[in-house]
Amino acid sequence: MISADTATDVAKASVGKNSTTCDQRISVKGKFLYEDDRKFWIKGVTYGTFRPGNDGAQFPPPEIVKRDFSMMISQGINSVRTYIAPPVWLLDLAQANGLRVMVGLAWEQHLTFLDDRKLVRTIEDRIRDGVRACAGHPAVLSFTIGNEIPASIVRWHGRRPIERFLKRLCEIVREEDPSSLITYVNFPTTEYLHLPFLDFQCFNVYLESRDILAAYLARLQNIAGDRPLVMAEIGLDSRRNGEEAQAESLEWQLRTVFSEGCAGVCVFAWTDEWYRGGYEIEDWDFGLTTRQREPKPALARIQKVFASIPFPAGQEWPKISVVVCSYNGSTTIRDTMEGLASLDYPDYEVIVVNDGSTDATPEIAAGYDVRLICTENRGLSNARNTGWQAAEGEIVAYIDDDAYPDPHWLQYLGHTFMTSDFVGVGGPNIAPPGDGSIADCVANAPGRPVHVLLSDREAEHIPGCNMAFRREALQAIDGFDPRYRAAGDDVDLCWRLQDRGWKIGFHAAAMNWHHCRNSLKTYWKQQQGYGKAEALLEGKWPERYSPAGHYIWGGRLYGKGITASIPTGRWHIYQGQWGTALFQSIYEPATGLMTSLPLMPEWFFVIALFVFLSMLGLFWSPLLWVLPLAVIAIAAPVGQAVLSARKADFPTPSWNAWQRLGLRGLVAFIHLVQPVARLIGRLRFGLSLWRKRTVSGAGLRLEGDGKSLLWSEEWRSANDWLGMLQTRLIAEKIPCHAGGDYDGWDLQVNGGVLGGARLKMAIEEHGAGKQMLKFRIRRRFGVVAVLLFSLFSLLVLAGVLDEVWLVSGVLASGAFLLAVRAMLESASAMSALSGAIEFMKQVSEE
Repeated sequence: MISADTATDVAKASVGKNSTTCDQRISVKGKFLYEDDRKFWIKGVTYGTFRPGNDGAQFPPPEIVKRDFSMMISQGINSVRTYIAPPVWLLDLAQANGLRVMVGLAWEQHLTFLDDRKLVRTIEDRIRDGVRACAGHPAVLSFTIGNEIPASIVRWHGRRPIERFLKRLCEIVREEDPSSLITYVNFPTTEYLHLPFLDFQCFNVYLESRDILAAYLARLQNIAGDRPLVMAEIGLDSRRNGEEAQAESLEWQLRTVFSEGCAGVCVFAWTDEWYRGGYEIEDWDFGLTTRQREPKPALARIQKVFASIPFPAGQEWPKISVVVCSYNGSTTIRDTMEGLASLDYPDYEVIVVNDGSTDATPEIAAGYDVRLICTENRGLSNARNTGWQAAEGEIVAYIDDDAYPDPHWLQYLGHTFMTSDFVGVGGPNIAPPGDGSIADCVANAPGRPVHVLLSDREAEHIPGCNMAFRREALQAIDGFDPRYRAAGDDVDLCWRLQDRGWKIGFHAAAMNWHHCRNSLKTYWKQQQGYGKAEALLEGKWPERYSPAGHYIWGGRLYGKGITASIPTGRWHIYQGQWGTALFQSIYEPATGLMTSLPLMPEWFFVIALFVFLSMLGLFWSPLLWVLPLAVIAIAAPVGQAVLSARKADFPTPSWNAWQRLGLRGLVAFIHLVQPVARLIGRLRFGLSLWRKRTVSGAGLRLEGDGKSLLWSEEWRSANDWLGMLQTRLIAEKIPCHAGGDYDGWDLQVNGGVLGGARLKMAIEEHGAGKQMLKFRIRRRFGVVAVLLFSLFSLLVLAGVLDEVWLVSGVLASGAFLLAVRAMLESASAMSALSGAIEFMKQVSEE
C-alpha cells in the first residue's frame, strides 16, 4: 500500500509550485455557489473509477495523481468528482493544487437495498465512515450521497421510501461534517425524486442536441427551484464519434450548461481509463485524455470555455437601462445601489426615480454612479414610466429598492433577449439570509412576488421586482397604467403585452435577492395593498377573473410560501410501459374545487355561515349538526397552514429544534392571517362576492330564456361573429368567458358568484354571403347558489315541521335573499348579452 509519508511528501512537493490553495469551504447562496464573497463555478471533471492496484488502492499512485491534478489546473479545471471516498493524501494533493473534490460515497444502490435491514445499516455505517475520513478537509467541495439509483430500484421500493432513505444519509453526513455541502446525483429516469434537503441539485445528462439540452436544463432549473443546479456528468464518446466531434460537442454542451444558469459542470471523464463491475471498459473513450494521459482536442476546447463563463468573452451585448423606483426606501436602497455597482455587464446605466421620498433616499442614491430623477409622489406606475421614458438602453430592467441583483443578472437577461423573441424577461427573487427571524418566516409565507410559468421558459407573469422589457414594447403600449400606485402594475403590463400576441420569457438564473418584510405589521399592510391591487385589476380585467373574484391563471405559480392545498389524490409518475421511459416525470393531481376553496380569502365567510347556523342551534337543536361542518371549515385552512409550515426552511443553522418549531408555528399563523389581510384590502376597494359585475344599458331581463335573430348581408365566420360579441363585452368591462372544447355553449357572462347567463349561436347560410344568425341566451345559477338555496330550503322545511318559527323565519329570509340575488345576477348577465347582440345588429346594419 502507499504509505502516508510518501503521499504527504508528494503533497508537500506540490505546494509552492502552485500558489493557489483552497482553504475556504464553498457555500450556497441562492442559485450559485460561493467561495467567501466570490462566485465559485464548478469547472470540473470526473476522476475514476480505476482498477484497484495490487495493494488494493482504488486510485492511481500519488505521482500519477499529482501529474493529473497539475495538468487539470493548467487547463482551467478547478474541481474533481470522485465516485468513491478518496484517501486523505488525495485530498491533500487536491488542496495543494487548488482543486476542490466532490466526494462520492459509494454503496449498493443497484440492489433492492431497502429489503435487507442489515444491508441498510451497513450502508449507513459505510457512509458515516467515508464522511468521517474526509470531514473538515478544506478541499472537500461536497459529499455525494448517491449516484443514479436505477429507476427499477426506485420503482420497486417506491418514491417516498427512497426519498426518506436519502434524507437519512444526508443527516448522517451532517452529523459527521456539519459545514459540508451535500448533494445526490440524479438523472432523467428518476427526475421525479423530491429531495429538498440537498444543498444543491446534480444531474447526469447526455443529450446530443443543443436545443433539446437547453430545453431540458430549463426544466431542471425549475425542479431545482431556489437551489444551484450542477451537471455532474456530460460528455461524448470519442471512439464512436471521433475526437474532433467530441471536442465540438463538449464546447457547445458547456456553453449551453452555463448559459442556462447552471452553477457548474463535471465533464465525464478525465481519462479514457475506466473500470467498472470488475472489468476495464475498453469500448468507450469518454476521456479528455487517453489512457496514457495524452490530451485530446476536447481538453483545449473546455479550457477555452472555462476561461470565460458564464458567456464567451468579447460577446456583444445590448445596452440595458436599470430602473429603480423608490419611495422612502432609505433602509434598503443602499444594498440595491451596491449590488448594481457590482454588476458584471459591459454596457448598462442605472436610473433612480425618487418618487417624492421624505427620507434620505435621494441622498443615498446620489452617492453612486446613477442618473437621479426626482419627482413628486405620483405612485409606482408613474415612476416606472418616468424610468423607461428616460432610458437610453434598448432593454429596460426593473428592480425594487428593497432588492439587489446577482452579479450576472443582466447577462442572463440580455442573453435571453438576444436568443429569443420575448418582449419581456424575468427571473426568480430569493429572500437573503440575515434579515431576522420574522423575515425568514415571511419568506416562507404567501403573498411574496412569484412568477407564473406557462412552460419552463415562457411566463404568464413576472414580478415587478425582477423584470425587463424591450423599450419599444413598453412604448407600443404606453408603458404602465398609472392607476396602480403600489402594486398590480406588473400583472396588468404582462396581460397587455400578451394581448398583443407577444410572449414573456423566464430565466431561472436571472435572480435577485429580495428583502422580506421584517415585522408582522408591515407584512399585514403589504398584503392589504395586494388585496387593493386585486380589486383594481378585476375592475379593468373582469374577464380574467373567476365569479368569486380571483385570477384565472393559465400557468403554474412558482416560488416559496405558496399555501399548500390539502391533497385529495396521489401524484402520478410517468414511467412508461414496464418502467422503461428514459425521461420519467411526476404529475401533481389537479386541485379540486373543495380543496381550492379554503385557499380563498372568502372562505372565512363560509366559516362565519356555519358558525352562525351552529349558534341558531341554541334555539333549534337539529342545527347543532352543522357544528361539525363549522369545525371542518375551520380545520381546512388550519391544516393547509400546518402543511405549508412543514415545508418551510430557514437559513440559520444555529437554531435548535425548539426554535425551529416556534418559527414553523409563526409561519403557520402567517398562512392563516394573510388571506384575512387580502380580504380586507379586497373589500375596501369593492372586490366582494356581492359586487355588481355587469354594466349594460339594456336593463334587467327578468323573463326566462331569450332568443335573438340577426340578418347579415356580409358573410363572416362563426369565430368572427363570436369574437365581435366577446370584444364588445370586454370593452364594456363585462366578465365574459369563451366556451371550451367540450362545452355546448359559446359565451358565458357571470353576473356574480350566484348567477350568470350563457349564449349559444347558430348560423344559417342563405347564399351569396347572406347569413341569418340565431342566438339563444339561457340563465344559469352557480353551484354556490344552488347548494346554499337547497340547504336553506331544507332547513326551513324542517323548521316549519318542528314549528320553530323564529329560526324558520331567519332561514327563510336567507333563502329569499339568495334567490333574489341569484335572479338579479342572472338577469343582469342576460341583459349584458342582449345588449352586445343589439350593438352588433347596429354595426351590421351600418
